[in-house]
Amino acid sequence: MTQSPTARLMDGTALARRITEESAEAAAELRRRTGTAPCLATVLVGEDPASVTYVGMKRARCRQAGITSRHVALPASVTTAELVGTVTALSQDPSVHGILLQHPVGPRLDERAAFEAIAPEKDVDGVTTHSFAAMSFGLPGFVSCTPGGIMRLLDAYGVEPAGKRAVVVGRSAILGKPAGMLLLARDATVTYCHSRTADLAAAVREADILIAAVGRPRFLTGADLKPGAVVVDAGYNEGNVGDVDFDSAATRASLITPVPGGVGPMTIAVLLAQTVEAAGRQLGTA
Repeated sequence: MTQSPTARLMDGTALARRITEESAEAAAELRRRTGTAPCLATVLVGEDPASVTYVGMKRARCRQAGITSRHVALPASVTTAELVGTVTALSQDPSVHGILLQHPVGPRLDERAAFEAIAPEKDVDGVTTHSFAAMSFGLPGFVSCTPGGIMRLLDAYGVEPAGKRAVVVGRSAILGKPAGMLLLARDATVTYCHSRTADLAAAVREADILIAAVGRPRFLTGADLKPGAVVVDAGYNEGNVGDVDFDSAATRASLITPVPGGVGPMTIAVLLAQTVEAAGRQLGTA
């Protein structure tokens, strides 16, 4: 990779639109063949404004893709047992093909227990330990949506991970860890970095592919980058800024995702695609 004075943008909005259109075509064909439309159930605890907005966006995209959306709103006072019971009931409902539990669910609740109540075949958001294990071992299952979207972006822009050094800054169970595993499966040499990494800047400067998922605005700058690096900013912070300082990074990277308009739209697109795939499997057409 060589240094570029201005990085090329990785347009997640345009790619997500194409994936959504493909999902809509697949959903229509599934409905024609079976008489049943794919159905995604969304579960929201409380009324956190950001979560309400995210769920609303996902339901709107479902309509665009011909996916039925069933919404379950639970009060902030719900107990873990009640939340697990709700998710379990959806897992057992044959008319529901995919389940999205909007996170975070709040500090009082056992979020992991709620995630694990999602049946693996309906885990279209890729949040269960079953899905993570299947993804890590290359077995059938659903990938975490944001990392899955990142891989589709890399493929769309001709970035071949094999033989490259990939650095993931962040180790969350639904973003950093699975992103690293997906890159490893594609023969990248992967380094995970986090809040306790010694000399983080030195590690980041080794990255041919950088995945920023630390949750801190403009945490990484152009000075931290290897010239010509591919920069995927999976962060989203107040003020519509990512985890990477875009202006300085764009002068050293070869490819970079904007915020917004990069990784975010891809997350929803992968969710829709996996919901249609899940419905096809459950209805016996996949």
